[in-house]
Amino acid sequence: MKALFGDIHNHCGVSYGHGSLADALANARERLDFVSITGHAHWPDMPDPVAEPRLRPVIDFHERGFAKLRENWPGMLGELKAANVEGEFVVFPAFEIHSCAHGDRNVLYRDLRDDAEILYPSSIPDLHRQLAGLKARGMETLSQPHHVGYRRGTRGMDWASHCPEFEPLVELLSMHGCSEDSETPRPFLHVMGPSDFEGTIRHGWESGHLFGVTGGTDHHSAHPGSHGHGLLGVRAENGTRAAIWDAFFARRTWAMTGDRIELDFRVDDAPMGSVLPPGNGRHVEIDVAAGGAVDAVDVLKNGRLVHRISPGLSAVEGDAGTGSIHTKLHLELGWGPRGERFDWDAVFGIDAGCILEVEPRFRGREVVSPLEAETGDGEGEGEAGGFFENRIVERGERAVRFEAVTRGNPNNSTNASQGVCLEVEATPGATIFFELNGARHEIPLAELIRGARSGLLNGLESPAWRIHRAPPPAEWRVRSAFDIDLAPGDFVYARVRQTNDQWAWGTAVFCRA
Repeated sequence: MKALFGDIHNHCGVSYGHGSLADALANARERLDFVSITGHAHWPDMPDPVAEPRLRPVIDFHERGFAKLRENWPGMLGELKAANVEGEFVVFPAFEIHSCAHGDRNVLYRDLRDDAEILYPSSIPDLHRQLAGLKARGMETLSQPHHVGYRRGTRGMDWASHCPEFEPLVELLSMHGCSEDSETPRPFLHVMGPSDFEGTIRHGWESGHLFGVTGGTDHHSAHPGSHGHGLLGVRAENGTRAAIWDAFFARRTWAMTGDRIELDFRVDDAPMGSVLPPGNGRHVEIDVAAGGAVDAVDVLKNGRLVHRISPGLSAVEGDAGTGSIHTKLHLELGWGPRGERFDWDAVFGIDAGCILEVEPRFRGREVVSPLEAETGDGEGEGEAGGFFENRIVERGERAVRFEAVTRGNPNNSTNASQGVCLEVEATPGATIFFELNGARHEIPLAELIRGARSGLLNGLESPAWRIHRAPPPAEWRVRSAFDIDLAPGDFVYARVRQTNDQWAWGTAVFCRA
């Protein structure tokens, strides 16, 4: 099975949001293997503005967004078709339904068909009835519950409304927060409110529901896959539309915060999402290829930690040694005065060895609601290129060139930097180099194995760079195996935490009588 990365829940200016559809697709191509660009479509139980006049501005921008999507939908389908490259960059058309009572859903069509239409159900159960009607006509769809951790009745998940026929996947993580459990590393901080245990993934699994987990950005500034907001991994036979769709319904999925973390979790060789009969001595295997040094890999059974792997407990202080070094090199650019724009032209590479993989770690702008002030230097959402600012320009065997735009971090807890990570095979005496707007910097790889290095372009409170520590393979490649007993109703899954606070959560393997 091949690891593929995508985002099936994000937004741009096709409804309410910022940035053009063209910019959203261009940003997605930099980082993703598959994508859906979601338009806000309908809210059947929207609050009454007469009863709640304080919500009138919110209701108004939703209604304008819904009307805008209705007008844009035919043209949107055509633009998605033009961007789709089967087997390389697969695009799924999608729209979103809000629901106070049952929780929000985003609906994906499997195929780019001209007769794919926006649905306007009276409720989420009515949505599922309409999807069944489409299925009878030969149209395959998927309905994904998202930001499920909110309190039920306020757009959080009502698990009684979960429909396994059309909902094989549930979003665990997005810019809203993490819904794994009631206490998580990414709390809900949005204006919609805090999380509640009844909406969590754990509660859904404990209630007997079978579904895979996803990460999606729910980003509103034309940047699918925006680093740090959410990312979806699937294990598929290949990169075709059919194989990705099959992986969705087989639940071979995992959620990530931002760094690409390849997670393979199996029980008796059955992959994530599988259903097994009860048995003692079930053989668990874990294989992780992380995006940086791993702090811990946890295995949880029924929400309780039962096994922990910590590479740091057995790792030996890295040194250049005499053999080749297989590592990850992450160059991060940003900082400077808050909100102040800076344009980067960067070359990043090694002088001895080769680049195996290039992972862009680009972020979109931190703008969500149309009521928020735009920070885009006067660029309107309809202007081509206004929200497509970061791109890989050239790729070579030993170096890449990329362009990026940063704006100083808006506060001391929100990272607005841009970056690129290189997976490299290098010789012990290799030197890492990077040219930033024409100024060249060099650091011996041996120094980066010991720790990160940084610099400022023009002294105190100016834009800056940081190249992260280069971890040896024993710290970012983790394999482990052990046995576990499974009884009916049990679920067991793995999660990964890197030392840089990037995470991954796998779909469970379920036990049923």
